[in-house]
Amino acid sequence: MRFSIGLPTDKVQYGDEFVGQRAITEMARAAEDAGFDACHVTDHPFPSDRWMRAGGHHAHDPFVSLAFAAAVTTTLKLQTNIVVLPYRNPFLLARSVASLDSLSDGRLILGAAVGYLKAEFKALGVDFEARNELTDEAILALKAALTQDVTEFEGSGFEALGNVMLPKPVQQPHPPLWIGGNSRRAIRRAVEHGQGWLPFRSPAVLSRTSRTAQLDSLEELARRIEYLNEHARQVGRSEPLDIAFTPLTSYLTGGDFSASAVLDEIPALAELGVTWLIAGVPCTSRAEFIQGAHRFGTEVIRRAG
Repeated sequence: MRFSIGLPTDKVQYGDEFVGQRAITEMARAAEDAGFDACHVTDHPFPSDRWMRAGGHHAHDPFVSLAFAAAVTTTLKLQTNIVVLPYRNPFLLARSVASLDSLSDGRLILGAAVGYLKAEFKALGVDFEARNELTDEAILALKAALTQDVTEFEGSGFEALGNVMLPKPVQQPHPPLWIGGNSRRAIRRAVEHGQGWLPFRSPAVLSRTSRTAQLDSLEELARRIEYLNEHARQVGRSEPLDIAFTPLTSYLTGGDFSASAVLDEIPALAELGVTWLIAGVPCTSRAEFIQGAHRFGTEVIRRAG
């Protein structure tokens, strides 16, 4: 099992405590020192005020945040969790992907998904109803730009007539692409185009808001992994996929750290095929985040072996 920790750069209400240069670099160093394999950040370029008042969050540009983390670490992988593919021209996205992977010596994991905030789609001028089709198109265009010497590709409102992108990413043929989402369509997309699947822990109330299928039990996760394996057999895929999931048990309850709950769940997740555990540290200060990261490393990562 490998471990990715979320950098709380979405906590803009605390100012430079979490979103400044010093904050990001200190937290990234702490994550690497604690034994985490990766750190991750989210993506919400222009959310609506209504969503924010309902409990939403802001976010730095994920590639800028992860570039700061990359500059002060050497082994920590840099994960987007997740980039909303339809929001960006896929060739501009490819430029960001190749740049960060190149500057980090090949440490990027590109987590990507369809997105669900209708008002954010509208603000960015993207057709919300076409988001699945735009995502599928973006994946093909992205891969073309990252892997081809000269790219020719016609998309929805854009066209490459023989364009070139250098430098290429360090990871060949491109950084691993992890597809997020709980739906069968997302699973098929991961099997057919990705190197990993990022299911979202989603109880019923959240699934309606995030427009993804409910997933709140190991039994439900097992059913979806069974579908993933079945589809892989149908399309002739033999290469295994990474599966990254947030544990259903919380390791921080009422402020008390409980590593045993996560350690008890890890064998069951591993048996299902989960290869990465997505973790977060509830915190209101940078010091609390750093302390929580180190305690998780000591009491979970090292004991998990």
